[in-house]
Amino acid sequence: MTPVLHLVDDDLGFRSALARLLRALGHTVQEYDSAQAFLAVPAPAPGCLLLDVHMPGLSGLDLQARLAAHGNRLPVIFITGQGDIPMSVRAIKAGAEDFLTKPVGRVALGEAIARALARAAQSEAEATARQAREQQLARLSCREREVALLLAKGCLNKQVAAALGTTERTVKAHRSRIMEKLGIRSAVELARLLDQA
Repeated sequence: MTPVLHLVDDDLGFRSALARLLRALGHTVQEYDSAQAFLAVPAPAPGCLLLDVHMPGLSGLDLQARLAAHGNRLPVIFITGQGDIPMSVRAIKAGAEDFLTKPVGRVALGEAIARALARAAQSEAEATARQAREQQLARLSCREREVALLLAKGCLNKQVAAALGTTERTVKAHRSRIMEKLGIRSAVELARLLDQA
């Protein structure tokens, strides 16, 4: 899916000019005249957020904080005409990709967008991989999960049997089904999978 640059700025002239430039550079751009307008979109497309700091109502920094609190992973690039060092430090500490001042240079903006989109793609890939691992583990029964956790800790079959009050033969059967369901061959792979999940 093509990433979208979500441009949030209350200055219509600047927003329109920047959107034209970004589209001319081959990007897909969605414009918003306020932070509230952006928040009204139920599920913004993957990409990155180009965000003004000073806007009526909810500021850019407030929007960044709200998105972070709700687990939104869109990388943020601030573009402002009235920024200062404490403001930029606050934005970067909160996870902003960059903090640029208006008028923004094409090269600096292009580099910031490239970094943000690369980070967005990596974040999306990690989320997809994590979801796949969780789906794999969901195939296990409750008892198989208990056995898997003990095996991943390095317990031997007889230790697992003693801990769970069952026989070593039963543990071996569970172990075999766990390996088959998860498509792995060793306790080391099992430990890695559980750790990543």
